[in-house]
Amino acid sequence: MWSIQDIKMMNRALTLARKGMYTTSPNPNVGCVLTLGDEVIGEGYHIKAGGPHAEVHALAQAGAKAKGCTAYVTLEPCSHYGRTPPCALGLIQAGVVRVVVATEDPNPQVKGRGIAMLKEAGINVSVGLLATEAIKLNKGFMKSMAKKLPWVTVKLAASLDGKTALSNGISKWITGAESRRDVQRLRARHGALVTGIETVLADNPSLNIRYHELGVLTDTLLEDDLIQPIRVILDSRARLPGKMALFDIPSPILLVSCATYPDDVIQSWPEHVSHLLLPAIDGRVDLAKLLEHLNTLCHSVLIEAGATLAGAFMAEGLADELVLYQAIKILGDKGRNLLSLPEYGSMAMLPSMTLIDERKVGADTRLTLKLG
Repeated sequence: MWSIQDIKMMNRALTLARKGMYTTSPNPNVGCVLTLGDEVIGEGYHIKAGGPHAEVHALAQAGAKAKGCTAYVTLEPCSHYGRTPPCALGLIQAGVVRVVVATEDPNPQVKGRGIAMLKEAGINVSVGLLATEAIKLNKGFMKSMAKKLPWVTVKLAASLDGKTALSNGISKWITGAESRRDVQRLRARHGALVTGIETVLADNPSLNIRYHELGVLTDTLLEDDLIQPIRVILDSRARLPGKMALFDIPSPILLVSCATYPDDVIQSWPEHVSHLLLPAIDGRVDLAKLLEHLNTLCHSVLIEAGATLAGAFMAEGLADELVLYQAIKILGDKGRNLLSLPEYGSMAMLPSMTLIDERKVGADTRLTLKLG
C-alpha cells in the first residue's frame, strides 16, 4: 500500500513535527511535507499554539507549485475555524491532489471531518502510515482527547538498591549532572509538574526549567519560546507558608488543598499563584479529581515527588509511564525507599510494567517503562 517514497516522506514529516515538542503545548506536534514527484516543494511544522499550523508553513513555502502535489501530514488536517483557518480547506484551495495522513485527530472538533472534507473535494486520502510513531509523538494529546485525562509520567531517581536518599534525608546528588540535565528536558516536555508539600518544605525547590541546563536544546530553542510547566503543589492541610523559593519565579503555580489557607497567607501570594480546593480522601487530595482539573489546563503531567505521593499515583492506576534514573551507588538498608506501595500478597498482584526504553545518561541508566 505504501511506497518507499511514502515512508521516507512521512518519516521526514515526523522529524519536523518533533521540532515543536517544547513549544506547541497545549497543541499537538504536527509536521507536513509537500512533494511533486520526487521533489520536496514545501515543508513545515507547528511551532507554537496560536500560530500557523504545519500545513500552512508548507503551503507557503511551496507557493504555486502546490497544485497537483502530494501532502504528507502526521495528524489529520483540521476542519474547523479556531485561531487559524481549517488546514483541510487550505490544502483543497492549493490544488493538492493526494494527502497521506499518519493518524486521525481525536479532537471532537475534527475526528474524521478533515479527512471527509478532503475526500468530498475529490482528493485521494490514505490514513495510517507510521500511525504508531505519530500517536507516540502526541500521547498526551491523544489520551486527553480520548479519556479527558492527561498523560501522567512518574519520574524517580534511585540507587542500585532502590533508595532515594540516606536515612537522614540527604539525596544530593544520587544521579550525575547529565541525568539532572536530562530531567530538565523531561520537564520541558510536560505541561504540569506535580509535587507534594513535604518535598517543598524539605528542599525549598524552585521547580522550574533551568534553561542553561537544557544542553543541546539551547542551540535551537530560544529561552523566550520555552513554556514553563504549571507548578502544582499538593498541600492537603494548607500548610505552605507565603514565602518560598518557588514564588520568586513568575511562572504559574497551582496550590491544591483540602482546606483553606489563612487570609494573610493568601494575600502574600504573587499574581501567578492560584488555588484549587478539592475534596479529601483519607485526608489527602483526591488525585483523580486533580487530574480531571489539570486536563483542562494541559495534556501531560510529570510527577516529581516523594515515595508516598509517587506511590499513590501508581497504586491508584493513575500513572501511564515511569521514568527511573538509576545511579551506580548503594545507600544501604536504612536509606529511604523508592516508592510507598501497598503490600502485595502474590506475584500476580504486582503492578504491570513494560520496558520501552533503556539507555545510558552519563554514568547513570535511564529506564522508561509503560505502566498498566
